[in-house]
Amino acid sequence: MRLEGKIALVTGGASGIGRATVLELARCGARVICADVNQQKGAELAREAADGKLAVEAVGIDLSDPASARNCASEVLARHPRVDVLVNGAGFGDIQPYMQNEPGYMDRVIAINLGGVVHLTQALLPPMIAANGGRIVNIASDAGRVGSGGETVYAAAKGGVIAFTKSLAREVARYSINVNCVCPGPTDTPLFATQPEKMQQALIGAIPMKRLGKPSEVADAVLFFASDRSSFVTGQVLSVSGGLTMVD
Repeated sequence: MRLEGKIALVTGGASGIGRATVLELARCGARVICADVNQQKGAELAREAADGKLAVEAVGIDLSDPASARNCASEVLARHPRVDVLVNGAGFGDIQPYMQNEPGYMDRVIAINLGGVVHLTQALLPPMIAANGGRIVNIASDAGRVGSGGETVYAAAKGGVIAFTKSLAREVARYSINVNCVCPGPTDTPLFATQPEKMQQALIGAIPMKRLGKPSEVADAVLFFASDRSSFVTGQVLSVSGGLTMVD
């Protein structure tokens, strides 16, 4: 799958699934913008990519702040005529009982996982519409499809991303813009590594394939939706979870 001449933007691109996605899109020929709240890690990734002759640049974004999301879009559109592929990949959440969630924590989970997606996408859409083409890939979570104990607000926000995907796909199909969603299950990321060992093993045991997903395997699903291989696919949700969630 080739993406030469395409400009892609990946939020949360400095680590985990986002990092794997940045590198995979760049290997396929795209110029990729890594948007992340951790600007130092984003810059490090851009330098690493340059060493491998991959076109990656970095930009700062704080998806918990709508103004930051829209300012990021303005900065990117000042550098490039449009973003051809938008990957809303950033996420935030912790595992804790819902009744222990502090109001500030709940607001932040919703802002980063749903609010940031809504604001950034709207700000980047006009040039896509004018060009009559584009790809938007939202990374939600299987928690948003089937629920997840200890992640109630996170699941609600990711469920919102799934609904946003389907609704936006209907609105922009007339402009040849495809909007799809990838839902990872438990994946071997730095965030997963922070969970207690007992919890990690319980999750792995529940996966029919008996292992964690790799960030690169999620990136492969994103690449499918970002490429012309999915030209007649829109409004769809693809689970990448080793069979953990087999739902319609």
